[in-house]
Amino acid sequence: MISFVDSPGHESLMANMLSGSALMDGALLLVAVNSKVPQPQTKEHLLALQILGIKQIVIVQNKVDLTSYQDALSNYSEITKFVKGTKASSSPIIPISAQSSLNMDALIGAIEETIETPVRDESSDTVMHVLRSFDINKPGTKIKNLKGGVIGGSITQGKLSVGDEIEIKPGIINPKKKSYQSIQTEIVSLGTGAGIVDEVKSGGLVAIGTKLDPSLSTSDSLIGSVVGKPGTLPENSTEAKLKISLFDTAVGSAGETKVVPVTVGELLRISVGTAPVPAKVNKVKSDNIEVEFRRPVCLFTKGNVALSRRIAERWRLIGAGIIG
Repeated sequence: MISFVDSPGHESLMANMLSGSALMDGALLLVAVNSKVPQPQTKEHLLALQILGIKQIVIVQNKVDLTSYQDALSNYSEITKFVKGTKASSSPIIPISAQSSLNMDALIGAIEETIETPVRDESSDTVMHVLRSFDINKPGTKIKNLKGGVIGGSITQGKLSVGDEIEIKPGIINPKKKSYQSIQTEIVSLGTGAGIVDEVKSGGLVAIGTKLDPSLSTSDSLIGSVVGKPGTLPENSTEAKLKISLFDTAVGSAGETKVVPVTVGELLRISVGTAPVPAKVNKVKSDNIEVEFRRPVCLFTKGNVALSRRIAERWRLIGAGIIG
């Protein structure tokens, strides 16, 4: 079974793309045959895949039914030139027409051959990154019939079973203490693409039915959270040390906008797992920086992060970092 995370390419949704990429074992890089290569979002997607360490990539050359054979070959050459020197340089390029279901068998074959299923670690402490959260109750539902909040995402290690107690970090704001506190609840149901199950292991997407007050999970309010067994997750952090690497130019910006060094006092958006979080730079020393997050996050040492800077009213990808 394969689970897909649709990562939007529109410039205003790049944070969503980075969040989705954090859970992928591999990726399909979609290119339209009737568009010049690379489009700004295509370039940004490929760099994001490299930042997040995703090496298993299949390039999909779509809409071949809308162009001539020669133009398709020219587009193929543009793609080859674009990915040269990147982690996608040896990736297969599969021409298809999604609209006409043309060559889909070749695409499925390329996915099977290129994107290997990794060995999952079921013995380690469970870690699940949250991509969605919602309230499944219809308006007007009687209190006695209300169902608990649902959270969706992917388990990167460990496993979960119905009846397990789980902890969600960073959690919610405690109005009395004016600080975040983690949430603990019980799993009442587990859903996957295969249906309702009693146990889920790492890999793929899962929906967890809980005993949470549904108001806590409504409208994706828990996106960016981390789920684990109580007491096993890292403590919430508001500060972090990062070793960063900046691009030469900002990705997706109009023209070639040179990336200048990060400065003390600057506000960045740092994508940590599935959480895009604003952070102020407090210290800079060569390629090492110290940042203060606007809200607590659950950090894993040596984890990869993506750095974005506000350029012309948009957040643009400028580099990557590793949590120290």
